Amino acid sequence: MDDSEAPAPVEPTPARAGRSRRLAFAEQELRLISSLVLLIGLGLFFALPFVLSIGAVVFLPLVTALVLTVILSPLADKLNGWGLPNAIASLVALLIFFAVLLLALALILQPAVALFDDVPAMANQVMDRFGELQRQFAWVAQINEQLAELMNREGGREVVLASPSLLEELAFATPGVVLETVLTLLMAYFMIEARVRLRQRLLFGRASFGTSIKAARVLREVQERVAAYILTVGWINALVGVVVALGAWALGVDAPIMWGGLAALLNFLPYIGPIVMVTLLGLFGIGTADTILLGMVPAIAYLALHTVEANVVTPSILGARFTMNPVMILIALSYFSWIWGVFGALLSVPILLMLTALFDHVGRPNLVGFIFGEPLFASEIFGGDETEESS
Repeated sequence: MDDSEAPAPVEPTPARAGRSRRLAFAEQELRLISSLVLLIGLGLFFALPFVLSIGAVVFLPLVTALVLTVILSPLADKLNGWGLPNAIASLVALLIFFAVLLLALALILQPAVALFDDVPAMANQVMDRFGELQRQFAWVAQINEQLAELMNREGGREVVLASPSLLEELAFATPGVVLETVLTLLMAYFMIEARVRLRQRLLFGRASFGTSIKAARVLREVQERVAAYILTVGWINALVGVVVALGAWALGVDAPIMWGGLAALLNFLPYIGPIVMVTLLGLFGIGTADTILLGMVPAIAYLALHTVEANVVTPSILGARFTMNPVMILIALSYFSWIWGVFGALLSVPILLMLTALFDHVGRPNLVGFIFGEPLFASEIFGGDETEESS
């Protein structure tokens, strides 16, 4: 075929060129908006702990009440379906939770108070056991002393700071704890009682019917996921507590019910709770047993039980729907523990579940792709334009 017969190149039409310019401008605009959102999000992430920590008296009861609302709303719905009025169903659901919490604390605190008198003797025995270990490894201390002499290091002065006693700390902390508890329960009750009106407002208060359905679906998904997770994990931890109590009774450990309740509560803290439980059992065993090896038996038995529960039982029951990244769990634990201490650690997993369910519907930010030039959030604007262009 001659060159003269070759088809001439197609010149871009003004409409196609204008559409390409609009597409490029829209992409740059989305990139700029994504950059601003990312910077604002990072700023909030690092500034929020200081705000929440300073205002813990206000924000901690509010967040706790919100988590309790998400957890107890299904129970209130069930009670309401059985014929109870909404206000009474909300109050009964909150009272059931409070009664279970008091029962768990009673199972732990009552035997702990009975064992409180034995703590000095157990502490002395633990010190004796570690003294025996120190004497067995005295050669290590001698090497350290020789190295210190060679490096001309002088022993530092020991400074002892006076601190308030445990009773004084409890006396100062009790009024604040009681006030925050009352505020949390009151806010939780009114939030649970207002759940029906909130659902109606989400369904009928939006201009778009699709937006109303999506908002209601997000609310239901967050509620169901968090409530199902807490309920399932609660049953698993209760069974763990029963097994630990029976094992402590079989091994002759004092106050087996206390150890079972403590194991059940600490198991709500992923990774951190079992480590604390192993440490407590190890110290208690060493402080009461005749030898260190016998004293470590309860801790080793609990560690074996937790290994089976965490790697076999819990994953098989919860399934992939509740599987979370361990790194995200540890970040949430450290983040909220830094803000609110132990209460923040207990709230970290429910908050992480709520955020995960929310991002599943709204869309997760594409942080890795954003670094390489992709939009921060997925958008179908460009796909629609390309489809129209190809057609």
